[in-house]
Amino acid sequence: MPESRISEQYHVRMKKDYLVFCAAHFITFNGNICERLHGHNYRVAAEVFGPLDENQYVVDFIALRDTLRSLTDELDHRVLLPTTHPLIHVKTQGEEVEARFENRRWIFPREDCVLLPVANTTAEQIAHYLGHRLHEALRRRAGFEPSRLLIEVDECEGQIGVCDLRLQIPPPAQT
Repeated sequence: MPESRISEQYHVRMKKDYLVFCAAHFITFNGNICERLHGHNYRVAAEVFGPLDENQYVVDFIALRDTLRSLTDELDHRVLLPTTHPLIHVKTQGEEVEARFENRRWIFPREDCVLLPVANTTAEQIAHYLGHRLHEALRRRAGFEPSRLLIEVDECEGQIGVCDLRLQIPPPAQT
């Protein structure tokens, strides 16, 4: 009988009552249907995967907690607008942001908006945005490169969009 091999993988999960943000948004679907502007009380959770470090943990919980809190605070009480949608056109003019979709037009104070580099402000795309921001912040703040990040954005008590980011490490250069 062949000897079995055990592989170990580690990850941490962060889910706190204060990792929330309240924001307004609208999405388009089925080509030309655009929702009315409305809001959600979003909840965010994250799982961070990687090897154990010299302290025997994947990532410092405090660094992860503080980073996630900072990211959710940036979105709190704002209007979330997509900047890469092919039919929603968003432009900033002075202290205002104008969003247009077909014959509809919205004007918002600039300070009340977050312009997201996403195609639609769905829970999945917000999770994508937060996942990439978290990855960058962990690299910069903690010098930590996770092997995988799993970000959940719950927009309505059980309606959860998930983004699973897996780090692709390039092979060493051939000489």
